Amino acid sequence: MKQWYVAHTHAHAEERARLNLERQGFRTYLPRYRRERRHARRRDVVRAPLFPGYIFVQIDLEDAPWRSINGTFGVNHLICYGEKPAAVPDGVVEEIAARENAEGLIELQPKGFRKGEALRIVSGALADCLGFFEKMADRERVVLLLELLGRKVRVEAPLRAIAAGT
Repeated sequence: MKQWYVAHTHAHAEERARLNLERQGFRTYLPRYRRERRHARRRDVVRAPLFPGYIFVQIDLEDAPWRSINGTFGVNHLICYGEKPAAVPDGVVEEIAARENAEGLIELQPKGFRKGEALRIVSGALADCLGFFEKMADRERVVLLLELLGRKVRVEAPLRAIAAGT
């Protein structure tokens, strides 16, 4: 019976691992999301892995030569408990895939915040500043618009440092 398993990939080699596994006949799933990347005063949007360093692989342990996955270019190893690969609980991969939009990207939920909602920073250097929710950033960070020194400034803050404003 085919089940989903997780393969740990080399750094930034998720796509390489996916292609090589599919060439071997394995079904894979690499969930991605839209990520804004800044570099050298430039911003662009890229399709980034939702789980960096990991990819889902569907395997029938009884029929498939699953040990060959560990020797696949881009793959570090299958996540195992002892000698056998650890199966992902039923429905988890399907639940993630169901959240994909028309572009095949996972929509990250803004933790219940709506654009323009007033939020207060509760800790750090900008504690007690009131800002307005703009979007979620990577790594559990929130982008707020703050009124500082007479102008609006975009600020990133950790989600744990944010509370509903007023």
